[in-house]
Amino acid sequence: MLRALILTSLVLLSGLSGCLSDDEKIVVEPPVIDDGFRAFSVISPIDTGINPYHNHFQTNETLPQWLIDDMLTTLVCNLTTEGSYSERLSADMETCWNLITIDDIVYFTGTRIFASSSGDTGQLILDDPSDGHGTAVTGAVLDADPDAIIYFVEGFSDEAVLLAGTHPMVDVITTSFGAPGSVPVPGIEDATKVAVIDHYKIHTGAADNSPSPAIQDATAGPPWSIGVSGYAEGEDDQKETMSGSYPDMASDWTQILPNHQDVDGYHETSGTSFATPRTAGFLGHVMTTLRAEFNDSGSGGRNGSLVDGDVQITNSDIRNALNLSGWYPSGTGWDPSTGTIPISPVAPCTQVGWGVLNWSNIDGMISHLNGSSTLPDRPGDVVLCMELNQQAREAYWGVYPSLDIPAMGHSIGMAIVERD
Repeated sequence: MLRALILTSLVLLSGLSGCLSDDEKIVVEPPVIDDGFRAFSVISPIDTGINPYHNHFQTNETLPQWLIDDMLTTLVCNLTTEGSYSERLSADMETCWNLITIDDIVYFTGTRIFASSSGDTGQLILDDPSDGHGTAVTGAVLDADPDAIIYFVEGFSDEAVLLAGTHPMVDVITTSFGAPGSVPVPGIEDATKVAVIDHYKIHTGAADNSPSPAIQDATAGPPWSIGVSGYAEGEDDQKETMSGSYPDMASDWTQILPNHQDVDGYHETSGTSFATPRTAGFLGHVMTTLRAEFNDSGSGGRNGSLVDGDVQITNSDIRNALNLSGWYPSGTGWDPSTGTIPISPVAPCTQVGWGVLNWSNIDGMISHLNGSSTLPDRPGDVVLCMELNQQAREAYWGVYPSLDIPAMGHSIGMAIVERD
């Protein structure tokens, strides 16, 4: 907790450092919303880095200055918009990339991306030339919530999670890394707990890319987190074999996502690494829609609520709607040649938790949360199965049912890997 407080202070003080002159230092005050800017949500992918030059991230929308200020921005980078990726990067080295420090929150003009780094990784914030995981993860978020504001944090650590988890504007944190095979060792659960319990965020965590149970996984298993496994949408609509079992939900395993070293290329990729940020984007889209409906012009877990306008809606409310909206595909369409596992008619919850999340769930969740139409209760056997899941998670992670957790509804000597 002390580390969380220290990191919070660093984030708040970062407006006094970085590359702004004394006359430009930002004083963060509650915004006066008089410019008619739309409702929005802030989603924070925590990953390898990001390529802000890609067309996938460009927008013609102008963000208001109060939003840039409230994101605790310390440096604004005006990116070059002509030429190849390497030409743009070279042109911006002196005016942007060489200026970024570990204390900065950077806004990239022409995008909705704010970003920072939690450690010395060479070229801060920019995705690793040999990787591209973070760029693809962020692309998955925006495919599900194209209007989201992104606060990207580079790093695989408690520190990275806490930068997002203690940021006052962030709504959803999404992480797609963890110990291989869901080996039961400590990970980032202490930091995600701070984010969810103390700061009222939502956390989506990737289950492992193996059939391992998600319960003991430090990314997907804690009861305050939403663990996500893979669903073969568009193929045979079954569970992906190499995807964690007994999670909270399953979402689209295979997606077409932006490349990290060009401006317009895409590639097909698969894994819980991408099902998870897609889930985060869906939840952000739900929040944005409700904020617009209920005159909520802010973001973050204010007063314990993620929607805080004419109606208050909490993390627990959103998770309950998510659980009620889940559904199980029929196993009759299983194609053995695809490498998937058929959805079992008996206890499918042990495969995909409450069920599948895709665009078909969204309208029902919104209607349930705004009170216009109530989602039906899940069958008793599903509820019992997921109650057992919750009890196992609470017992494993040392959490007692009396603790106010949105229910159901630092690896030590262990490699931390991307879950793609």
